[in-house]
Amino acid sequence: MAVAILAMLFIGVGMVSTISASYLGLVSIHRPLGIAILILAVIRIGVRLLRGTPPLPADLPAPMKQAAILSHIGLYALMVAMPLLGWGMLSAAAYPAVMWHGFALPAILPQSATLHAVLWDLHHYLAFAFFALILMHLSAALFHLLVRRDGVFESMAPVAGDMIAKPADDAYAVNRTP
Repeated sequence: MAVAILAMLFIGVGMVSTISASYLGLVSIHRPLGIAILILAVIRIGVRLLRGTPPLPADLPAPMKQAAILSHIGLYALMVAMPLLGWGMLSAAAYPAVMWHGFALPAILPQSATLHAVLWDLHHYLAFAFFALILMHLSAALFHLLVRRDGVFESMAPVAGDMIAKPADDAYAVNRTP
């Protein structure tokens, strides 16, 4: 899902920065990928509500726990909001939300040039906020992996965590036992 979100953000940047013929190709990827991210985000939120979240380390300072909770809320909100804003923007402009040849999503908002402009601005500026939040999330993950070594990164990316070589001498690890 992270790869899809990053691809989506970079495709979006490519879309707004080109006037070449590749724009249409990027749009044809951007729309269905956004809806796929929306569906996956809703499923993931449902799973999180049913099963809970992995526990944070007990010795994690309270401000860091709050930052983790708030960043996750922000990430999930943007995972849902960005595709809906894009879909709403297309609806307000009376553009079909074509997923693939012969299949388009129904309009979710009435046609309105003013609404389209507002949604375009929101979609545009929230994309920057999404980038910033992803960079903060990645920074925090690397902090847990390289500095705290508390297993949080491994719970986020279990496959990647297994592939990272652990030092034979764990002299650099901080003793976290009370």
